Amino acid sequence: MPSPLVPLMLALAQAAPMAPAGPPACAAPVAPPGGMGGWSKMAPVAAAVRAGEVGKALLPIGSSARATLLPIGQIDFAVPPARTPAAESGGGLFGFAVTTPGRYRVALGSAAWIDVVRNGRSLPSVAHGHGPVCSGIRKMVDFDLQPGRYLLQIAGTEPLSTGVMVSAVPK
Repeated sequence: MPSPLVPLMLALAQAAPMAPAGPPACAAPVAPPGGMGGWSKMAPVAAAVRAGEVGKALLPIGSSARATLLPIGQIDFAVPPARTPAAESGGGLFGFAVTTPGRYRVALGSAAWIDVVRNGRSLPSVAHGHGPVCSGIRKMVDFDLQPGRYLLQIAGTEPLSTGVMVSAVPK
């Protein structure tokens, strides 16, 4: 015999508000974190396939780019990504140069694995986070860097286009 509470539970379930199915709708864009004011002014850049080609895929510090990425199988990573990307995902290689020692942040508009490589080694990150909701920044990873040239490896993206930016972290 069914419980007499079943009709009441069904009525309550139908009256309950539905939870949103995804990120909240944004009434307006939210400003990015300090030092990332250039996030909203993206210039197009195509990812390089191999490290020797990043001269055509340079990211100026403090400027964002709308990066066109490649299917993961086409990329010749300088160092194997720390996390194996899905076969159907995308990625790419980019170069950037640091002139002042300090903490630098790599920001992406989508989820992906980030490696910063120098002298054939992947460097350790010092912090991870997400951008503010409605800022367009999905992932942020910080690195302590010395002056020199670096290789940015992106792997495991779902879209073959994403925002990317390298910026100095304000002190």
